[in-house]
Amino acid sequence: MSQSVRQRVEELRRQIRHHDYLYYVEAKPEISDREYDRLMQELKDLEAAHPDLARPDSPTQRVGGQPIEGFQQVRHEIPMLSIDNTYSMEQLREFDARVARALGTGKYRYLVEPKIDGVAAAVRWENGSLRHVVTRGDGSVGDDVTNNAKRIGAIPLRLLEWHELPAHESQSRSTAQMPVPRVLEVRGEIYWPRDAFARFNAQRAAGGEEVFANPRNGAAGTLKQLDPRAVAQRGLSFIAHGLGVVEPMPAAGASEFNALLRQWGVPTNVQACLCEGIDKVVAAIDEWAEKRYDLPYETDGMVVKVDSFRQREDLGATSKYPRWCIAYKYAAERAGTRLHTVDFSVGRLGTITPVAHFDPVQLAGTTVVNATLHNFDQVARLDVRLGDQILVEKAGEIIPHVVQVDMAKRPRDAKPIAPPAKCPACGGPTQRDEGGVYVRCINPECPAQLKQRLQFFAGRGQMDVENLGPAIVDQLVDSGLVKHFADLYRLAKPQLLDLERMGEKSATALLANIQASRDRGMERLLAGLGIRHVGGRASQVLTEHFGGIDELAKAAQEELSAVHEIGPVIAASIYQFFHATQGREMIRQLKEVGVKMTGDRARRAPAKTPLAGKSVVVTGTLANYTRSQIEQKIKDAGGRVSSSVSKATDFVLVGADPGSKADKAKALGVRTLSQQELERMLQQGEGQ
Repeated sequence: MSQSVRQRVEELRRQIRHHDYLYYVEAKPEISDREYDRLMQELKDLEAAHPDLARPDSPTQRVGGQPIEGFQQVRHEIPMLSIDNTYSMEQLREFDARVARALGTGKYRYLVEPKIDGVAAAVRWENGSLRHVVTRGDGSVGDDVTNNAKRIGAIPLRLLEWHELPAHESQSRSTAQMPVPRVLEVRGEIYWPRDAFARFNAQRAAGGEEVFANPRNGAAGTLKQLDPRAVAQRGLSFIAHGLGVVEPMPAAGASEFNALLRQWGVPTNVQACLCEGIDKVVAAIDEWAEKRYDLPYETDGMVVKVDSFRQREDLGATSKYPRWCIAYKYAAERAGTRLHTVDFSVGRLGTITPVAHFDPVQLAGTTVVNATLHNFDQVARLDVRLGDQILVEKAGEIIPHVVQVDMAKRPRDAKPIAPPAKCPACGGPTQRDEGGVYVRCINPECPAQLKQRLQFFAGRGQMDVENLGPAIVDQLVDSGLVKHFADLYRLAKPQLLDLERMGEKSATALLANIQASRDRGMERLLAGLGIRHVGGRASQVLTEHFGGIDELAKAAQEELSAVHEIGPVIAASIYQFFHATQGREMIRQLKEVGVKMTGDRARRAPAKTPLAGKSVVVTGTLANYTRSQIEQKIKDAGGRVSSSVSKATDFVLVGADPGSKADKAKALGVRTLSQQELERMLQQGEGQ
């Protein structure tokens, strides 16, 4: 290996860390996402070609990663206590009086910052390299989520020394040029930025999947994903606001410590401010009452803490809370209004959703005039009726919903809201989900469903047909030109020119975009078919596992549920789709018009191998192979790799120190293979 390759790898790592610092710490990116991705891809390629250059703190370790089987628990060296809350300024001043009495005549300052509504975690670096990330848990013991947290760009895998800072930053620093401590543990919040959360929820809703109620719950659920690739796709972030074990301690107070953290590449809250006296604290809290809605993260209050570490030690803590800090919580913003009408929207899966329309109200800095009532069980629980005086709140300050009815103000002529017996769009029959809360239109020819399905099918995350917007879709369906997905590929220019506001140039461009979408491949097609519970991530997993639509359609329900991240609910939905007349006909027509049915990484296994079409589970440690290497060999030989053992499993490869999967294989009568037996099978395939 030439010295130039080694130098290029180090230079790429330096550049990527430099741009991570600018993006996450300073919020002043210098290059586009595309250019950043190009640097990362070049580094990945070089490390793959020269494995001896790979390092655990390389920026490439944020990408990919193998699924894990569970989370280890770690005891916090210093307990992570909760923060006491208050909702009144009077109690806040009482807190200040207690601090003053305890400190006597000593002067003190408060550090005040927005309270991020995320998942509390301890992040520890040793000798500058990330050691582990542990959730708060019960305060004494938390879950080790390091494998997932490595996919969060705001958590550095390696801390920066002074000389690695951008030149303008190192020159402008007023802090001392402190080296990174041997042990540095910070406490902070892993959170889901508002924009990223909204985009992800929109994708899930479009895919027929359940949406997250709020960013905090979503972040918590994301951190507990067993596959880190799912974490990498969601865009979580991190901000430090406290400390655990720090050896040696480089600062006298939190404000100084935060400045050093930023120097080392750890994001802190740039909105934090130092306040002399409780009056300035109150003023800061009042100021942020409205400004907080402009922050990129969700916040429900402000944290007030004594700045000096020595004074914090003097103040101490109770068994639950530190005595040197308190959180002022803003009251949830609600508004009363009059409900006028409720209409019913029809989704692409036939779901009929009641939507409330009321007098305009101001909530969280925006004007709100309607809110979803979610489903008819919710309508019954609230006993909401037309004409009622209702209370509206923004869930997580993002999604408006009706939380209460003022029964004392109910008018005599208030009318109950009943589920529609017929679809409001097509007049077809409706039906409540068995054991569920949703009412659906069950007419497969419902034009409202078709329009929604077509818009979703053509969406950016699916077949990506640019310029096929709602207005054009409405005309195509209303005119009878499109009754099925495949009809899009049968459209001719004269038909498009008959549509309103469609000129020659627009028609030509739209046809070209439709034709280009034929080659999007299985993953995008599967995401666009509208199979219930199957969104982008499930489509990716299924494409990697099966390689083609035909192979997926042949899979038994038990085999589907054994695929990692799929499970029985999604498996049942997929099986039902491919065994229903409507689903089979949809696939047949799309094949007929030339839509690609395989993935970009579809397997091209030998015609006859012992592993062709077989489901294989790997457990234990293997000699001379990493888990990913042996799984790739199985796939190359035509096999399918699953993460769990079931009756549909053909083989379980058992290495050293196997887990419970080997025992389950024996209990189910599934054949187990030694590494030598598998290698002989692989050699048989290579010899053909």
